Amino acid sequence: MTATDPRASVEIDAPIEVVWAVMLDTEAYPEWNPFVVRADTPQPAAVDNPILLHVRWANGKGAKSPERITAVEPPAPAGDGTTTALLSYVYEGLPAKLGLVRGTRHQRLTQRPGGPTTYDTVEEFSGPLVRLAGPDRVAEGFRRHAEALKQRAESVG
Repeated sequence: MTATDPRASVEIDAPIEVVWAVMLDTEAYPEWNPFVVRADTPQPAAVDNPILLHVRWANGKGAKSPERITAVEPPAPAGDGTTTALLSYVYEGLPAKLGLVRGTRHQRLTQRPGGPTTYDTVEEFSGPLVRLAGPDRVAEGFRRHAEALKQRAESVG
C-alpha cells in the first residue's frame, strides 16, 4: 500500500452479523448509501461475481466502476476472541486492463466480545496513473459510506 491508498474507519454499535447483513444487501444501497448509490451484482454475493458500482462523488457527479468480488468471508471467530469478516473486490475497468490503475478494495469488520463492530475499508491502488484515479475523492466517498453504514446498521440492529 502507498500513501495514496484511500481508507476510512468507524465504530458501529451493532453486532457484526447485522453490519455484515447490511453490507451484503446491495439491493438496499439506494436507500442509505450516499457513495455507492447502486450495486448491480448477482445475489447472494459470491467470489467471482461481477459487481457494477454506481458511485456518487461529493460534487454530485457519478461514475460506474466495474469490479469483481474476490473475497466473501462471513463473520467467524479469529482465534483471539474477536470475530472478523471480509468483503473484497478488484477493479476491472479499462485502466486496470491496460495496467494504468489497479485497485482492490477491502472492507473488514472486527468485533471484540461485548464491544462495537469496527468497520475498516481501504483501496489498495497501484499503477502509473493512480493519482488520476482521485485517491482523495475516493477517501471522501469511503468516509461518507462508513458513516452511512454506521447509521443504517445501528437503526436495524
